[in-house]
Amino acid sequence: MHIVDGALSMPVVAAGTALAVVGVGIGLRQMPTDKIPAAGVLSATFFVASLVHVPIGPSSVHLILNGLAGLVLGWAAFPALFVGLLLQAVFFGFGGLTVLGVNTLNIALPAVLVFYLCRPGIVAGSPAVAAIWGAVGGALAIAFTTLAVGIALAASGDEFIPAAKLVFFAHLPVMAIEALLTGAAVLLARRVKPELFSSPATVR
Repeated sequence: MHIVDGALSMPVVAAGTALAVVGVGIGLRQMPTDKIPAAGVLSATFFVASLVHVPIGPSSVHLILNGLAGLVLGWAAFPALFVGLLLQAVFFGFGGLTVLGVNTLNIALPAVLVFYLCRPGIVAGSPAVAAIWGAVGGALAIAFTTLAVGIALAASGDEFIPAAKLVFFAHLPVMAIEALLTGAAVLLARRVKPELFSSPATVR
């Protein structure tokens, strides 16, 4: 899911970087103090989860958990995921610094979309219903991310269209796994720490 340096055209890199800067800025402005520990934990979770790559054909897949980050943090998922991506690029060479903005946008924007689509169901329903909405959010976040990666690749040249299609189909198993993990995490959080989803500060 990490696009590497040199794979994208300059206009795509510039547009992605500009939008990512806007997203990180909004996220920092809307991050309440009580969400900072959760942002740190979810950033670290993303960092570790996405280090384990499973080769599939010419590409590889890995967990992202951006759906869970979006459901908990809303717009604050942008800076949380940006930090994880930055550390991965610096220490392990995953992705790259020139495409850091595009990778941040591809992973964090779906998290925000899932927040708006699924968070109301998590807040209003019982823990069991919240888990279902969490599972939907986890799967949707991966689907949206593969779509964003595909758009970025296709916009950089027709030769990347086959790779864009491969990204989506290769991540179908990941959607199922992330749905299970996110649903389970939401169920646990609603039972032991329901206030994690009660702050209105990120709903703007």
